[in-house]
Amino acid sequence: MEAEQDQQAAEPSEEPVEAEQDQQAEEPAEADQDQRADGPPETWQEHWFDHRQLLRLSYSDDDCAIYLDPDVRAAEAGWLPAYIGAVWRYSKATYGEAFGPDARIYSIHHAGRHGGGHAGYYVSPVHDHHNVSDCGLGSWRQSDTLAPELPCHEIGHTVESANNGRHGSPAYEIWGDSKWAEFYIYDVYTALGMTSHAKSVYRQFMGNRDDFPRRGTRWFRDWFFPLWRECGQAAVMDRFFRLLAAHFPSDSDGTYDRRMNWGEYVHFTSGAAGADLSRQASRAFGWPREWTAQLEAARDQFPDVTY
Repeated sequence: MEAEQDQQAAEPSEEPVEAEQDQQAEEPAEADQDQRADGPPETWQEHWFDHRQLLRLSYSDDDCAIYLDPDVRAAEAGWLPAYIGAVWRYSKATYGEAFGPDARIYSIHHAGRHGGGHAGYYVSPVHDHHNVSDCGLGSWRQSDTLAPELPCHEIGHTVESANNGRHGSPAYEIWGDSKWAEFYIYDVYTALGMTSHAKSVYRQFMGNRDDFPRRGTRWFRDWFFPLWRECGQAAVMDRFFRLLAAHFPSDSDGTYDRRMNWGEYVHFTSGAAGADLSRQASRAFGWPREWTAQLEAARDQFPDVTY
């Protein structure tokens, strides 16, 4: 990951679903959660992972709740409500409203601690059944390129793992922590008219190389950007998630039963694109022999995914 290694400290380290499930046994702390009848609590005591700050509500509306830890300078965070609200409204308009009973994203911001970020989802008690982006930076000045990118990355995990009334990300082990995030961030910046930011991440993502599924893979250049450009921009991934929700195995509470293999991933992505993408996948990722059998099995198991 040559182009990404410089930012490893700023990227979340845990897998978006199971990282939280490991700590579900920890009960939410009730102290200092002065819950308002009409919305998010004025304070929120963290009780997940190594987080123990008492957060204070800086802003809330029907789309977002912004929480700051005591070391975040309010003057540096004034731009966050408009930005986080715009990202979440766009996400709901693009990927559907079925992200749980609370329409808000809960965006938590730390200064000088908890560098990077993680996401939380409404089905989990870890973050008190809220959809959460929890990020830490040295400061939250808008001019810092990571200040908009980190929460956008984490909100992308909520889109990935809590859409269409389903829980989990069958493709997580295919694309890892950051590859879908690159598609999502570039699309959000473009859609919101953040032209300079979109150009900046475009240059960065086009240059990124990864070691999976083979050394030197260029996920954005050879897979996700062509998919975005040629198949309806964000609409292609909306279709992908809807196809998963409609056809991929899940249990009675909507949690996906398992991860998908590469043949299934190519099959469902082809269904979303409306075209057989196996040749494109071969160019982007190589084509190990077992993928052919996986793809044939996927076509047999999911015949309603057509292209």
